[in-house]
Amino acid sequence: MSIPQSGGGPIESYDDLVGYFAEGCKPKDQWKIGTEHEKFGYCEAQQKPLPYQGDCSIKAILEGLQDRYGWNPVFEGEYLIGLELNGANISLEPGGQLELSGAPLDTIHQTCDEVNEHLKEVRTVADEVGARFIGLGMAPNWTHEDMPLMPKGRYKLMDAYMDRVGTTGTQMMRRTCTVQVNLDFASEADMVQKFRTALALQPVATALFANSPFKEGKLNGHKSWRSYIWRHLDPSRTGMLPFVFEDGMGFERYTEYALDVPMYFVYRDGKYIDALGMSFRDFLKGELPALPGEKPTMSDWADHLTTLFPEARIKKYMEMRGADGGPWRRLCALPAFWVGMMYDQTALDATSDLIKGWTPEFREELRVAASVDALQAEVNGVKMLDLARECVSIAEAGLKARSCAGAGGMIPDETHFLSALKDSLETGQSPADELIERFEGDWNGDVTRVFGEYSY
Repeated sequence: MSIPQSGGGPIESYDDLVGYFAEGCKPKDQWKIGTEHEKFGYCEAQQKPLPYQGDCSIKAILEGLQDRYGWNPVFEGEYLIGLELNGANISLEPGGQLELSGAPLDTIHQTCDEVNEHLKEVRTVADEVGARFIGLGMAPNWTHEDMPLMPKGRYKLMDAYMDRVGTTGTQMMRRTCTVQVNLDFASEADMVQKFRTALALQPVATALFANSPFKEGKLNGHKSWRSYIWRHLDPSRTGMLPFVFEDGMGFERYTEYALDVPMYFVYRDGKYIDALGMSFRDFLKGELPALPGEKPTMSDWADHLTTLFPEARIKKYMEMRGADGGPWRRLCALPAFWVGMMYDQTALDATSDLIKGWTPEFREELRVAASVDALQAEVNGVKMLDLARECVSIAEAGLKARSCAGAGGMIPDETHFLSALKDSLETGQSPADELIERFEGDWNGDVTRVFGEYSY
């Protein structure tokens, strides 16, 4: 999850809120790719989650990366809670999941090099303290009580609030991992077209990357339990945002949506102030109960936007949020999937044609079916596998059109990063299907085998 935003001056008018999104508009030659991925760390000997402190711990990992590779520390009070270097940052999710938020880069070749370097660095430091990391969408056998809550004020507030507004909030915080890609838009119209594609086709990404069939050591009945968790979290801030597909969608309409989402906190002087359930509209009028008489800054607005969790969301860029965390090679496949469909206009127009006429009910049913059945899903005669094939084909054409060469020109484009997805299309299986097959086969129902065979 995001670190506190900074540098924003006072909000002078409502137009400042709308303008925040418009400031993200960039010409095509300045579009970047930012890839984020989370992973579970554990002490190898006990196969238990990393605590915050100790010889085998999250803090030991962060300090090792700082000392060995020159990452700059980020503190909250006395606690080391993240690292920064060259536009990238490493942060902690609530249950100790380690997240790399990559730097904005030009090509998938670069973002994959970044991912590879990061995982090698993490593996080197982890080996020294007896830890390992694994890419899954859901913790395979750890209970809520097994998962430590990291010492960040934001998480303490959220943890206390989650069970009041849904049934799966604390599971989301402590026991899930995702991979996502952040992309740019050129204009308000471009944002709207991309946002509609992102939301409508997010279930396809969920299906292709489904990788969370276990909960507390048993099969949970879903290929992506992480997706199930998000569907039962907090309806005021999650979901498929039907209004995005309505006439009049734009930066102002999203602003209105964001203003209606209840607040979590206000960040002041290094501390999180409880504003749970309060209204940003009241804050604009200086009537926030948590800070009576005080009006928000643009940093407060930016912080508030990080507490919205739809399947895709906008800030000064757009985030694709529907995929489970997973194996090493799929961390590069996700940006390839979305960049291919979003960063070439012909490909983007093809996705617009593909989703034309889909109803809000169909989009939601597709989301549910992806969670349960992944690539075997079918809704109203539409087979997910066929839909995924079409999407990957569009993405491949878009990547060919980009013609971004790698390896000093030896690799002509970025299409090879789709190979993991093509393998799934050939077999009809997501990573979850493979895990289920192993669990019911040679693992003989012993989910702990996943640690030895699927860790990075």
